[in-house]
Amino acid sequence: MEKLGKDIIGTSGLAPFFEVVNADDVSINAPLNRKGNALRTWVRSLSGFQKEALVHSALTGRTWRLVSDEGPYLNGHDAAPCPLAFLSTGMVASFMNEILALAVLQGIEIRKLKLIQDNYYTMKGSMPKRTMVGGAENIDLRVEIDCDLEDGPLKEFLINATYASPLNGLMRGQLESLFKLGKNGTELPTAKVAELDGPLFPDPGNHFAKAEARTSSIKLMAPVGPTPKKNVVLGTTAGGSSLSDEQDRRLNIGAVAVMREDGIKEIQQMQYSPYGTSFRFLSSEDGRAPDANTLISAGIGFCFMTQFGRFVSMLKLDLPDYRIVQDTHFSHGGATGGTGKAGEADPIETHVYLETSESDETAQEMLDISEQTCFLHAFCRTDLKTKLKVVRV
Repeated sequence: MEKLGKDIIGTSGLAPFFEVVNADDVSINAPLNRKGNALRTWVRSLSGFQKEALVHSALTGRTWRLVSDEGPYLNGHDAAPCPLAFLSTGMVASFMNEILALAVLQGIEIRKLKLIQDNYYTMKGSMPKRTMVGGAENIDLRVEIDCDLEDGPLKEFLINATYASPLNGLMRGQLESLFKLGKNGTELPTAKVAELDGPLFPDPGNHFAKAEARTSSIKLMAPVGPTPKKNVVLGTTAGGSSLSDEQDRRLNIGAVAVMREDGIKEIQQMQYSPYGTSFRFLSSEDGRAPDANTLISAGIGFCFMTQFGRFVSMLKLDLPDYRIVQDTHFSHGGATGGTGKAGEADPIETHVYLETSESDETAQEMLDISEQTCFLHAFCRTDLKTKLKVVRV
C-alpha cells in the first residue's frame, strides 16, 4: 500500500533526537511550575504521520527535540518510533528511577535490575459513525532483580517505587484533559471536550525550524530491527490495519530497560501490535539523554496528533497543517524527589491550531474525535494499575 506523505525525517539530515541549545531563540519556555515539574511540549505535523516535538522542562531547564513516525499499519515510513513508544519508554525509565532512588534511601543493594513492561490499549467502533473510541488497559511490569530483600518486603518495596513515579498521577484516578481550539488564527469554543480557562496561547508556527542541536557523541535513538513476534489477543499485523473504518483491536507496546555502566538507561521499545519495528532509546536525568518526563510528555502529544491525521485521512477532510502546545504538570518523584509520597499530576492542557478550509463545526469535531480516539488521553481518564511480577536473577 502506498505510504502517506514524504519521508521528511529520513531525508532531513538532522539527528532525530537532540538537545536544543537555543531555546530562547526558538521562544519555547516552561509553564508556571506549580507541582514540581512543568513541561511545555510543542508538536507539529511534518508530512503524513511524521511529527516533530520540542519539549521544555521547568525542572531541568533543558529543551529536547524528538520525532515520531508510524509503521506500515498506518502506511507510514517507519523512520522513527511510534507515539506510544515514547510513553512506554518514559514510563519504564521513571519506574527505574524510583526503584534505584528508593533503594539508596533504604540502604538496599541492587546487584542486577531489568524491567520488562507491557502497555495495552484498545480501539473499538466505527469512524464513519463517529463511535470509535480509544482505551487504555492495566500495565504489566516484570522486574528481574538480584537483591537481599525477602519476597514480601521486596514486593512491597517495588509497589511503593512504582507509586512514587510522577506518572502515577496520570494513571491513578480519572483526569479529564482540557483544551483550547484555534482555526486559521481565530479562537473557537470547544464543542464536546472540556475547555481550558484562559486565552489561546500564541501559535508556535514555524519556530520549530529555529532549533539548533547541541553536539553529542551519543546516539540517542536508533532502530533495532523487527520486533520479536508474539500472539496478542485481537492484535493486528496487517498493513493499513489502523485505517480501517470499523475496528475492534488491541495494541501492545513493550519496553525493556537496563542500566548501562555509564549510568544511562537503555530501553528497547517493542512493537507487538500493531506489529512493527523495535527502536532503542536512551534516557537519563542528568542531561545526557532525554529524561523520563520529557519522553512521557512527547508521547502524549504525538499520540493526540496522530488521531487528527488518522481522522482526516479516513474521512478525506482538509487539514494541511496542524500543531499543538501541550502543558504537563508532575510532582517530584516520591523517591527521586524525596517526598515520600505517591506521584501526582494535573490534567493535560492542550492548545490546538488547525489550518483548514473546513467549517468551524468540522474543526470542533476534529478535536472531539481526536480526543475520543487518543490512547493516551484515554490513559489519563482511566484508573489504571500496574500488575507486578517479580523474578529473582
